[in-house]
Amino acid sequence: MLPLAIALSTLIGLSLGLLGGGGSILTTPILIYALGVEPKSAIATSLLIVGVTSLAAIVTHARAGNVDWRTGLLFGAAGMAGAWGGGFLAAWIPARVLMGLFALMMLVTAGAMFRGRKEVAPRTGPLPVPTVLLEGLVVGLVTGLVGAGGGFLVVPALALLGGLPMPRAVGTSLLVIALKSFAGYAGHAAHVEVDLTLAATMSAAAVAGSFGGVALSKRVPAELLRKGFAAFVLVMGVFVLAQQL
Repeated sequence: MLPLAIALSTLIGLSLGLLGGGGSILTTPILIYALGVEPKSAIATSLLIVGVTSLAAIVTHARAGNVDWRTGLLFGAAGMAGAWGGGFLAAWIPARVLMGLFALMMLVTAGAMFRGRKEVAPRTGPLPVPTVLLEGLVVGLVTGLVGAGGGFLVVPALALLGGLPMPRAVGTSLLVIALKSFAGYAGHAAHVEVDLTLAATMSAAAVAGSFGGVALSKRVPAELLRKGFAAFVLVMGVFVLAQQL
């Protein structure tokens, strides 16, 4: 099973490196349908893998000065609280319901990718701390419950609420995603067993794949990649939702 896990995790990393997002939406279906992991355990494992991969990706963005630590830590702290709560609440929610919510998140992500990431005019004035905390809490709750839904929600929020230009919002989102992924994992770990060997292997392969994706992104048209990936996520989302219904 490990060779298959390594190959599929490399593809997850490639998608992150090529598109700057979307890899987390693939991790849970791969764990369940390709590797036979139980759904709740798959969600917890996905959170751990996404957290490690995002943490590794922060390094490049931090060197380029594209991480706003104050805004990221503030948003991330609220996201951690929501993610831990979501992971803890998942113990009382049937796996079928969680997977249904995950399928809906896949459809939302596919729609966001089809539209593309538009430039958002950064806000001016002081940071609206209560709004940032509330947004972080809600986004964290969704992530903790289903193990996905990070970058495509966090980046616009950081641009609109935090007043960050898009490149800085993208880099800062990785910090937020890493923090709330680890917190969500902690919430799940209280009631779910995780194969740490599998998680570590997939994390290492995903990190390696992300570097390859960054190099490949300079040679392949971004628009073609984004729409192709969006179509794949859409098909997978419909498949997962059909399975639950």
